[in-house]
Amino acid sequence: ITALKDNRTFIISPYFDDRESKVTRVIGIVHHEDVKQLYCWFCCQPDGKIYVSKAKIDVHSDRFGFPYGATDIVCLEPESCDPTHVSIHQSPHGNIDELPRFEIKNRKAETFSVDFTVCISAMFGNYNNVLQFIQSMEMYKILGVQKVVIYKNNCSHLMEKVLKFYMEEGTVEIIPWPINSYLKVSSKWHFSMDAKDIGYYGQITALNDCVYRNMQRSRFVVLNDADEIILPLKHPDWKTMMSSLQEQNPGTGVFLFENHIFPKTVSTHVFNISSWNTLPGVNILEHVHREPDRKEVFNPRKMIIDPRKVIQTSVHSVLRAYGNSVNVPMDVALIYHCRVPLQGNLPRESLIRDTTLWRYNSSLIMNVNKVLYQTIL
Repeated sequence: ITALKDNRTFIISPYFDDRESKVTRVIGIVHHEDVKQLYCWFCCQPDGKIYVSKAKIDVHSDRFGFPYGATDIVCLEPESCDPTHVSIHQSPHGNIDELPRFEIKNRKAETFSVDFTVCISAMFGNYNNVLQFIQSMEMYKILGVQKVVIYKNNCSHLMEKVLKFYMEEGTVEIIPWPINSYLKVSSKWHFSMDAKDIGYYGQITALNDCVYRNMQRSRFVVLNDADEIILPLKHPDWKTMMSSLQEQNPGTGVFLFENHIFPKTVSTHVFNISSWNTLPGVNILEHVHREPDRKEVFNPRKMIIDPRKVIQTSVHSVLRAYGNSVNVPMDVALIYHCRVPLQGNLPRESLIRDTTLWRYNSSLIMNVNKVLYQTIL
């Protein structure tokens, strides 16, 4: 996150995007009213000519009332060259040597290095749910994930050790996310709940950056939280599930999965593993009762997307995309979301016992133990 001189514009990263015309799309955060104009400064090699174009400032529609929002700063590139860097400035005049320079990513087409990348949009609040995090990571790997990108604001010392292990293993990529050094951040999603500069630690900006960052290297990008796992019911893993879904829904770039709460307050002590009990965090294998649907309440969804078909995303749907979005039926897959209950007053009898997760229990237990012995125990 780089603040420009106006302190109203924050640059995350520029990406080359030639899906419609040849542009540099800069993912950023801006104040939706105060920032009226921005200019993109390109330096054309080898002659070093400076080319300046007026940017289109496209603040995403999902600001949820906060003054700052995820923004695409879109710059038409010069016809004559393929710039490698861009500077963003309030004015078309000035000295380019005084402006911060950002490398334009995705300039060269690559072949996919992975099938599935999971984006965890903001780890904050001294995050310390260590056991559940490791279980989620190991479930993702069992389901076919090769990469997890985490936008990290802060976490506990113990969690740092776990992240270091996954980074060395090559699974996790950490994007530092010190957004509270620049803006007053809310941990709520709507301005009416907490009147700050930006909602939920700038989660939407992080998700959009993650889509573009993985556009050329990952076949699919999964947008969910660390306490959520998309569980396939008809297929053994995500790869077979997605092949089947794509076959049934040609031209679809966005697959939406329904969120289901498995309250961590209701336990089934089948997999009560003593070495796990010393760790902070939830043991998901003990929580296999889900809250029933409520007729009048909409279950939010999370997504598996083809990043090359997405232009802008929000948290529970995409805002702009090429191709269709499809709601995946619950008998194909659901999101296992283990957290505090939403319907806390329901007796256990009213919950639905759903042991889908247990299909993976032996590999999950073995893999989690391996990680624990290499990191903490």
